[in-house]
Amino acid sequence: MSVSLYSGKVALKLLLLQLMTFVLLSAVFSLNSIHAAVSALGGGLSAWLPNILFVLFALLHQSHKPVDGKVAWSFAIGEALKVFVTIALLVVSLGVFNAAFFPLGLTYLSVLVMQIVAPTVINRYRN
Repeated sequence: MSVSLYSGKVALKLLLLQLMTFVLLSAVFSLNSIHAAVSALGGGLSAWLPNILFVLFALLHQSHKPVDGKVAWSFAIGEALKVFVTIALLVVSLGVFNAAFFPLGLTYLSVLVMQIVAPTVINRYRN
C-alpha cells in the first residue's frame, strides 16, 4: 500500500474497509465454529496490522521536500517491516494458536484483495 499516493484520509478509509472485511468474514465463519472465526480473525489481523504499521511509518517519514533517495529508502524499510511483521503474525496464528488454514488464508487474501480494489473504488467516488 503506497501511502505516498494517497492522503491520510484515503489511507484511513482503506484501513477501515479492510477492518470491516475481516470482521465480517470472521462473523460469517463464526456460523461454522468458534475455531474458524478465531482463525479468520487471525488471518485478517495478519494482513491488517502490518498495513497499519506501514501507514504510520510512511506518515511519520513523509515530508513536503523529500531528499533524493529518502522516499525510496523509507518505502523499502516500511515494506520490509511490513513483510517481517506479516510473517511473524502468520507463524503465531498457525503455529502457536493452531488456526485452521482455510479461514485464515481466505480472510488474509480477502484483506489483500481489498487493499488492491478499495483505492480504485474510493477514487472513483471521490471525483
